[in-house]
Amino acid sequence: MARFTFRLPDIGEGIAEAEIVAWHVKVGDRVSEDQQVADMMTDKATVEMESPVSGVVVALAGEVGEMVAIGSGLMVIEVEGDAEEAAPAAAETSVEDQVEAETPGVEEVAEAAPAPAPAPEPAPVALPEPAPHKQVLASPAVRARAKDLGIDLASVKADGNHVRHADLDAYLRYGNAQGYHAPHASRAREDQPIKVIGMRRRIAENMAASKRQIPHFTYVDEIDVTALEAMRADLNDNRGQRPKLTMLPFLIVAICRALPDFPMINARYDDEAGVVTRHGRVHLGMAAQTDAGLMVPVIRDAQDKNVWQLASEISRLAEAARTGKAKSEELSGSTLTVTSLGPLGGIATTPVINRPEVAIIGPNKIVERPIFQGDEIVRAKLMNLSISCDHRVVDGWDAASFVQAVKKLVETPVLLFAD
Repeated sequence: MARFTFRLPDIGEGIAEAEIVAWHVKVGDRVSEDQQVADMMTDKATVEMESPVSGVVVALAGEVGEMVAIGSGLMVIEVEGDAEEAAPAAAETSVEDQVEAETPGVEEVAEAAPAPAPAPEPAPVALPEPAPHKQVLASPAVRARAKDLGIDLASVKADGNHVRHADLDAYLRYGNAQGYHAPHASRAREDQPIKVIGMRRRIAENMAASKRQIPHFTYVDEIDVTALEAMRADLNDNRGQRPKLTMLPFLIVAICRALPDFPMINARYDDEAGVVTRHGRVHLGMAAQTDAGLMVPVIRDAQDKNVWQLASEISRLAEAARTGKAKSEELSGSTLTVTSLGPLGGIATTPVINRPEVAIIGPNKIVERPIFQGDEIVRAKLMNLSISCDHRVVDGWDAASFVQAVKKLVETPVLLFAD
């Protein structure tokens, strides 16, 4: 038997270390070649680590949330035969003694740990006979409502032979006197400490740096999207095999058309070098909520895409982000970001800039309200558009003028398709 040290490989250009965000094995587990053993997070993406050899896990380099340097030992695996024969491609890696020296805190299996004594079998316990179940008469709707409320129908006093909705209402009103607590009632819960690791820690660090170093200001304006929504509905009714259009592709087209007149919006600021780079192309970051936290996949060259192409790319990138399959190059290099909560969006937002960009745009929820058109009151669909900017680079006048340019395009949607 020999011991093979699996070292953390170079998993990205310029990456010096990675964070352990998940172990899929533990000490003592048997692993096979190419089996997923850990998830490591860099500044750009989460990477799945696969074992290069088969064997038994002897040591792990740290716990979830700890950092591991590129090239240092990630885990030690006990393999059959010679370690170099088991993994020729990694023959240069050393064995356990080097991991111990280079990777402090490695957890190892005790060499001769005694087998645990078998637990005594529990003595048989006589269970009480269940009480006879009371047959309760109630309609399916009443039964469904009682189930949703967590109420045992047998405990509800019925005014007649059947339990009715009125009986449930009476039980809810007076049930607390009988010790009943409605499901929505507040109850004390124990504190639950949650370690901030992986994507959540990366988000926290980036947001803190952005707010600490960038003097934000936010401008909000109202846009009438009635005509655009009618156009969108018509296009969707006749889309054929093309993807369904949301508001976002139209907004991106408007942003890209307005940006040439406001180059300081589509820029990145290197505050250490004191250099602002105005970008000629629009690589649009699209903030997407995932189970792991907020991710920002990037639509490359958004200025060259029409609404159908944008809809397809939005769907593809959102799915890749949600499933954790987004590539590192799809999560970096944005020049401007749009963040939207869709139907959940509130009246207005004050989004935090995705540093080192200098602006972030936030469309909000569309609502119907009456407005004046001349002397008439008509129903209109309105949406507030927010923009947060880096005041070191973007002046308030420029931000307001840019939003006004976007507003003109959105409120006259035929302009979005004009040459």
